[in-house]
Amino acid sequence: LNRSGQVISPTNVSLAASIPEAQAVDAALRNGSDWRPVQVENAMRVRLLTWRVAGANPVALQVGRVLSDQSDIQHQLLMVLLALGGVSVLLLGAGSWWLAGRALRPAQLSWERQQAFVANASHELRTPLTLMRASAEVALRNVAASDADQRMLLNDVVQECDHTSRLVDDLLLLSRLDAGQMTLERKPIALADVFAEIERQVGRLADERGIRLRADAAGCVVPGDSLRLRQVLLILLDNALRYTPAGGAIDLAARQQGQHVVVTVRDTGSGIAPEYLPRVFERFYRADSARSTGGSGLGLAIARALVEAQHGQIALQSQIGHGTQVMVTLPAA
Repeated sequence: LNRSGQVISPTNVSLAASIPEAQAVDAALRNGSDWRPVQVENAMRVRLLTWRVAGANPVALQVGRVLSDQSDIQHQLLMVLLALGGVSVLLLGAGSWWLAGRALRPAQLSWERQQAFVANASHELRTPLTLMRASAEVALRNVAASDADQRMLLNDVVQECDHTSRLVDDLLLLSRLDAGQMTLERKPIALADVFAEIERQVGRLADERGIRLRADAAGCVVPGDSLRLRQVLLILLDNALRYTPAGGAIDLAARQQGQHVVVTVRDTGSGIAPEYLPRVFERFYRADSARSTGGSGLGLAIARALVEAQHGQIALQSQIGHGTQVMVTLPAA
């Protein structure tokens, strides 16, 4: 190539159409040599070496090598690496799954044994509790009306038997839910009928405490187990009654939102501090001494388990001094 980049002597006809590369020639004449890859007309990659030949008249020698064979090798190497990487990921995933299963097996066995123990203990405790309560009632009937202390003691025994029986029933229910042994019906439930019955039953207790109870289902229908749904609502209303003072109000409402029905229980009670809200659905958890009124701390845990077993969700919002609101979201029928 001369100074203007014209070919003086081509030695390869196939590459003569691809070279010279003018920029490479200029760089070689200035610097003595140039080394670069270029793209030719037919999308072929060529590596060029341009060398300045010593002499009176500057002349450049430009040679090129087609890189298609190296590109093929790189592509094959990439495919091999991807294949090896995929196989390695599969093997590592399978190995990790197997190791995790072996590591978690003792914990799973321990959890299953704990569930079995709670269920068996709950069954075994029912009979002696029933006998104790029956014996206390018989003794209470035989105590003279004038013996106030004796009657008070026996009444305490009856009440504690009732409290322990409820606790045993709650533990048995939770153990069945954990083990997936709870059978729930899936029938359409008209919430208006359920709300009317609950309002009639709970309304009397609310009136005695000076609390206004209002219920509105707005014609909502959900698929589920009416007995367990009623149990959830009674748990939420019981909590609302516990912490709502006289003169307060409790609203039980249901509204359809798209493909879901949202059941809301709102009270004007004392509320829950923000630091306690993340744990209110934990078992045996009670927020603070001010809100501990003798419950077992299982009510909200049971409510959440029953709601989730019916493909729903439950959430709680509260502010100190402004009451509490519990939202139960269920699929609409």
